[in-house]
Formats: sequence, structure tokens, C-alpha cells
Amino acid sequence: MTNLVAGATGTVGRRIVAELLDRGQAVRALTRDLTKADFPEGVEVVEGDLTDPETLVAALQGVTGLHLITFGGPYFTPLETGPRILELAGEAGVRRVTVLNGGGDTPLETAVRESGFAWTVVMPVEFMANALSWADGIRETDEVREPFTDRLSAMVHEGDIGAVAAVALTEEGHAGQTYLLSGPRVLTVKDKTTALARARGRDITLVELGRDEAIAQWRAAGQPEDVIEFLLEVYGNTPEVGRTVNDTVRRVTGRPARTFDEWATEHAAAFTA
Repeated sequence: MTNLVAGATGTVGRRIVAELLDRGQAVRALTRDLTKADFPEGVEVVEGDLTDPETLVAALQGVTGLHLITFGGPYFTPLETGPRILELAGEAGVRRVTVLNGGGDTPLETAVRESGFAWTVVMPVEFMANALSWADGIRETDEVREPFTDRLSAMVHEGDIGAVAAVALTEEGHAGQTYLLSGPRVLTVKDKTTALARARGRDITLVELGRDEAIAQWRAAGQPEDVIEFLLEVYGNTPEVGRTVNDTVRRVTGRPARTFDEWATEHAAAFTA
């Protein structure tokens, strides 16, 4: 069985590739730029662009499992090409399709749900990898500067997202499922900074920003206004689904979800000067 992973150079895509390799699967990693691809031995790297489905014809040949993302192009525009991608997938003999939910309804996910494939939607809450946005500040000043520091998140390890997708691509019993994924614990910003400090062996000061200070910091970092509005909403009023622990990772993979302490230990070097 050969599995084609779109978004393979992304945070989750790389973990899907790794999990499939661990399961003894043949893996093709799809990328728009072959010069930027760096994968372990055994991964076949192929060039293609989800915004231009005809570039996928060769990559899909012999593929039985297909992982898709819902955005494409340099500006993360929602993909409108889902119907054609799935048509080509059907012609190539693809049997199973997984899609990484992009945080809401998207045309590609809708096309997948309405397709005749054995599809699975993987819907994670906040990625633990989002903590990497603090890495520069921690290395340079030993500080994390954030608003709404009491906000709660049941953030999930990207490796667990990859593991669930790999199971759905390679095993029976997951067709027509939407898997909401959380980590094993609800965390505050303080919980996260404490774990990072412990992992790197040096204290981190948490500085709570007011709303205006946060907006100014995000603008200085080049965040677009729509992203700033989104952050204010999701941080100031986190939806219940984003702060509720579930057991999906354990049910699907047979092992417990990984903790943020584990993630922090794995990535300690990113936070160390």
C-alpha cells in the first residue's frame, strides 16, 4: 500500500509521514518545491500543487491512501479544487482519504465528506507546536509575553495527530468518522511556561499583556488584522471544545495522548540560547 501525504513539510504532515514509515507503509511526500523537502530515507518525494490538480496525476498513481489539507498556495487560501482532486484520486484507485480540519468549514473538506471514499476527518484542537512561537523571546529574554494568561487549552501533540491520521489511512473501521483530538490535560499559559522552564533547566518569566499591548505586539510581529481579531476572540473566549479533554487518541491508537511535558522535553533545544 502506498500513501500520498499532502502538506508533508508541515507540522502535522511530517508526523504523518513518520508514523506511516513506522507502520511499514510506502510513503510519498507531496511538496510544491522539491528543493525544500527533507525526509528520512525510504520516503518518496514527489512534486505537485493542490491548487493545480493536474500536477497530481503522476503522484497519485498506485496510491491507496491519501491525506489532504484544506488550504493551498502561499497565503493559505481555502482550496476550491477538492472535487477535481478527488476525481483524479478515484481514477488512480485511492480507497481511503483523510483530511486535516482547517478550523472550520472549507470547500475541500465538504467535497471529501460528500465523496464516495472511505474518508476520515482529523480535527485537532490547539497544537502543542504553537508554543514554538515563544522560542525567540524565551531564548533572548527568558520571557513569555501573552494576554489572557488564565486561558485554558487541551492542546494536542502533533505526533498524536499524525498517529491518528496514519491509523485511519491504514486500518479498517474509521470510514465516515470525524475525530476530535485533544491532549491529556487542560493547561494554562503558566502551566506551559513552567513545563518549558523545567525542560530547558532555566526559569521563564510570564508577563501578562493587556488587550492593547497584545494588539501592538502582534502588529509589530506582522500579524494581519483578521488574525489579530481571531486571536483576541479565541484567547479571550476559548470555545469549550478547545478546553475539554477527550480520549480519542487512546481509542484510535491504543495508547495515551502525549503530554505537554513530553513535548517540551523533545523541543527543549528550541528554547535554549
